[in-house]
Amino acid sequence: MRRVSHPEIKLHDTMARAVRPFAPLGETVTLYSCGPTVYHHAHLGNLRTYVFVDTLKRVLEASGLPVRHVMNITDVGHLVSDGDEGEDKMEVGAAREGLTAWDIAARYEASFIAQCRMLNIAAPTVLCRATGHISEQIAMIEALEAKGYTYRTGDGIYFDTSRMEEYGRLAGASRAGFEAGHRVDAGGKRNPTDFALWKFSPEGTRRQMEWPSPWGEGFPGWHIECSAMARRYLGDRIDIHTGGIDHIAIHHSNEIAQSECATGESPFVQYWMHGEFLEATDGNRMSKSSGDFTTLFTLEGAGVDPLAFRLLCFRTHYRKRMKFSWKLLEDAATALRRLRLRMTAIRDEGAPGTEAGAAEEAKFRAAIGAALRDDLALPKVMVEIQNCLKSKDLSAERKLALVAEIDGILQLDLADGTTPSGSEPGDWQAAARAGGHEIDAIGG
Repeated sequence: MRRVSHPEIKLHDTMARAVRPFAPLGETVTLYSCGPTVYHHAHLGNLRTYVFVDTLKRVLEASGLPVRHVMNITDVGHLVSDGDEGEDKMEVGAAREGLTAWDIAARYEASFIAQCRMLNIAAPTVLCRATGHISEQIAMIEALEAKGYTYRTGDGIYFDTSRMEEYGRLAGASRAGFEAGHRVDAGGKRNPTDFALWKFSPEGTRRQMEWPSPWGEGFPGWHIECSAMARRYLGDRIDIHTGGIDHIAIHHSNEIAQSECATGESPFVQYWMHGEFLEATDGNRMSKSSGDFTTLFTLEGAGVDPLAFRLLCFRTHYRKRMKFSWKLLEDAATALRRLRLRMTAIRDEGAPGTEAGAAEEAKFRAAIGAALRDDLALPKVMVEIQNCLKSKDLSAERKLALVAEIDGILQLDLADGTTPSGSEPGDWQAAARAGGHEIDAIGG
């Protein structure tokens, strides 16, 4: 595969712990995003990550790089504890609402997509459900078993992390550090860091989601899902893998281990990119498990334009912790209204520019482009847009054209001052069909 260099784009790679020039493996960028676990509504903290991913994809595409983007829907296998303990979150959601686990998955997948549309988040190329790719997951576990990386306990098939010398390198921790700080109650596992590839259904219990396998009736572990689906749609090695910062130590470390050991290809991912937490102003981060969270439906019900949240995300770099409060959100909503009003006023006034207009426009275009390609420096972009709109040298026509062009990436609907409907349902339906399923409904 031909390696194409794009030195003008710089991205932070968690593995390298540095911002480095982006050089994709081929002409089309392969991008995998950890999608939602659909046992409850996605909250604003979750959605911040997807705003970051959407912006990343739009910057790559605006730079002339086509992107093949795959996002998973976790609808089985994600246990209450990331350490392979407790109930499946889907079963918990079903018990909470008196529905089947399948109905819970459909309901909250539709809820997630509805919120993405409210934020103008474009559909991925492929949207794939874990339950639709059981055979791929079993095949990957069989490959690991054939190479001696697995063992059986009373409750499942586990990956033996002691067989992988560099396990945990994404988190920058030694094996000793991992074992001291994570999942110290090993139970039947050989090592505290070992993780489930396949879980057996408890004896005498009939789960709603379970499948036959070479090892017995059960369901896949959470981590194997992403590895199997990334391989199915993107290949053994991919350019970029995104997710929340909380995935680094366990979920993404486990993805690396099972993918590289199953395929024999390394590195599994060229650039690991992670978004930081969103925190309420009292210092707590939002959690679906605790039930302490806010959704876009909450904002909409309070009369707040959902795109105000997108603008609020742009005020903090994706790798920094973002504070959230209703006051900060109201400030962002006011700023969004003023930006739209300013665009309308410029259009109505039709102010002429000066002879320096072309050079001034080139300066702003270069500054904004450089900020976008410098690891998505959106706070700088927002400052440059304000300076552009205040410029005495730029004509109304130049200002409107430049901001409209940049808004193709920002997706704040600044160009016409109207609240958008988001990406069309058909875009998400097409992505779901590419992943082998249909979306039952797309609504709030």
